[in-house]
Amino acid sequence: MSEPTSLPGDVRALFDAPNYVHLSTLRKDGSPRNWVVWVGLEDDRILVCTGAASLKALDMRRSPQVGLSVTANDNPYQMAAIQGLVVEIRDDSDGAIMDGISHKYTGRPFPMQGPDRVCFVIEPVVAGYRTLGFRHAPG
Repeated sequence: MSEPTSLPGDVRALFDAPNYVHLSTLRKDGSPRNWVVWVGLEDDRILVCTGAASLKALDMRRSPQVGLSVTANDNPYQMAAIQGLVVEIRDDSDGAIMDGISHKYTGRPFPMQGPDRVCFVIEPVVAGYRTLGFRHAPG
């Protein structure tokens, strides 16, 4: 993968808002696995917290290349995608990182703290944004 890149403002706005993010990791056989996750931002880095023994944690420890995509909750035709690289794994047993992320999405602390909680720090390598000219008005 290439060098880290800065997040463009429109990409940053989507990842900074409480929008659901899709994380793609690689299984042991190289096939993709997808997750819906909450994320935090730290400068241009994306934070994803999980249990240390979760499948997404195992995938990211084995293969640090990940993909992330997000759509705006109020306009799913506004979207961004990132190709990134896990550059750090932090202990989050005290829940300090995940609590901030949980407050963003729910207004409350994260209820599942414990000694097995970790946070993956992802640097973007490629980041893109797109808006389609549709109006979201289902049925």
